[in-house]
Amino acid sequence: MKTQPDIVKSLNPTYFWDVNAGNLDAQKSKRLIIERVFSLGNLEEIRMLIDFYGEKQIVDTLCKVNYLDPKTLNFVSKLFKTPLEKFKCYTKAQLTQPLWNS
Repeated sequence: MKTQPDIVKSLNPTYFWDVNAGNLDAQKSKRLIIERVFSLGNLEEIRMLIDFYGEKQIVDTLCKVNYLDPKTLNFVSKLFKTPLEKFKCYTKAQLTQPLWNS
């Protein structure tokens, strides 16, 4: 298991283009790290986060995220065997009606 500084340093800093990646704290920035790695990262980085945070913390965090792209949302739902309805971003998207049908 990696330590806190190792986990942050081993992630691709381009995922955090809008913040200083060197100042990220694995616990204080948990939501940002999990969201970005699951949206932009590869399987190795995702496994590393699962080992570090644990499945329960990751699922709890991702269920509270306001937006995940549909591909990431479906991946996470299948990976952790969690129904789509548990994700805030899914229920929020269902409430928003499109302006037109495409």
